[in-house]
Amino acid sequence: MPYQERGYGRRGRSDRKHNGHGKHKPVVGERGREALENIDANSPVIKCFQQYAAELDYKHDKYERLVKISRDITIESKRIIFLLHTLDRDSKRESVLSEAAARLSQLITTHFKSIAKELKGEDPYQYVRAYTAGLQEYIEAVTFHHYLMNNSLENWIKIKNNLVFENQNPQTELTSAGETDSAEKKDDETSSIIEAHVSPMDYILGVADLTGELMRKCINNLGSGNIESCYQTCAFVREIYSAFLSVSCTGHKELSRKLVTLRQSLSKMENACYTIHVRGSEIPKHMLADVISGSQDDFLEEDEGFY
Repeated sequence: MPYQERGYGRRGRSDRKHNGHGKHKPVVGERGREALENIDANSPVIKCFQQYAAELDYKHDKYERLVKISRDITIESKRIIFLLHTLDRDSKRESVLSEAAARLSQLITTHFKSIAKELKGEDPYQYVRAYTAGLQEYIEAVTFHHYLMNNSLENWIKIKNNLVFENQNPQTELTSAGETDSAEKKDDETSSIIEAHVSPMDYILGVADLTGELMRKCINNLGSGNIESCYQTCAFVREIYSAFLSVSCTGHKELSRKLVTLRQSLSKMENACYTIHVRGSEIPKHMLADVISGSQDDFLEEDEGFY
């Protein structure tokens, strides 16, 4: 049978008319407008999704506020660390450590208390990524300050307890009649303690960052001729590295990366101490830092396959 006799036109389209196929079909935009006009604003489903949207907006706003606070903590903590690196003479020791302690205390009473207020009644692990950078930088600063004062590592429990506050203005829920519900008021009074959550992992990552500052301190001590302090700092970092080797970092990318950096910092310090021990007698004290800095450029790290 010829092609056109089977009911097809010249362009291969069917000439047959089916029921309803010849009518005008509304486009997607028209259907969308029609559906929007027919939406019942009082529908339980619509109200449910409106509630979800309000909760998400609330959490996103809180998250952004925590990010801003974390940035301020990071900036101030770095400034405190820079201040502590200026402690190169015994005559400046007391003034520098006192100023750093005052600024660390100011961070606690302002920024970390603001974080604690934001986390009141919330799951801290939902927001920990918002302020973990600032928290780690603070831990790095406070442990560096503690080491310069006591030649030891600050305890995680003590850092955690320093970030626990008493909520001086606990808010109470009001009933629809405008009167305070006694049961809710009692619950608020018992939960007047707030804290900026410090997880063990944040503490570990902050201590890993501390070793980088100790490496800089070790090299800087050579410039001032304080060789004994260089040996002492190197031994302290070696103990930290030995402890880190017992910590499993499987599946934690950031910890694995910082452990590699820790090992590199320790290797630089050990190489500096080795150079002092072997060639220290033939190099003037004021030239030790320059000689060791030159040797560090040629010092290549070997991949042992395990960190």
